[in-house]
Amino acid sequence: DVQLQASGGGLVQAGGSLRLSCGASGFTFDDYAIGWFRQAPGKEREGVSCISSSDGSTYYADSVKGRFTISSDNAKNTAYLQMNSLKPEDTAFYYCAAVLRLRIRALCEYDYWGQGTLVTVSS
Repeated sequence: DVQLQASGGGLVQAGGSLRLSCGASGFTFDDYAIGWFRQAPGKEREGVSCISSSDGSTYYADSVKGRFTISSDNAKNTAYLQMNSLKPEDTAFYYCAAVLRLRIRALCEYDYWGQGTLVTVSS
């Protein structure tokens, strides 16, 4: 079965950096696209970085563009979310998710989900 596990969250001061990891198993890593999502208390889940359904390019939410970067290490079956210049409003549970590249159908619509990791950014 497809298994995803996000890790690397923690407490960081505003302006600091964190790198989240998403370990993947149970599927051919290269056949899937990995996206990152977050959900803050009282708010709906939002896509942080997803694969565009229109052209396959990487989408970043306006709120994180220029600060967050997604990457992967195929040899380790691991995806990463590098978060720089963190702001208090970035505080949220962060989740990684996967979708078959050939089944990408809409922006930030993913099929398989991992457990969240909490990122807390202090003022």
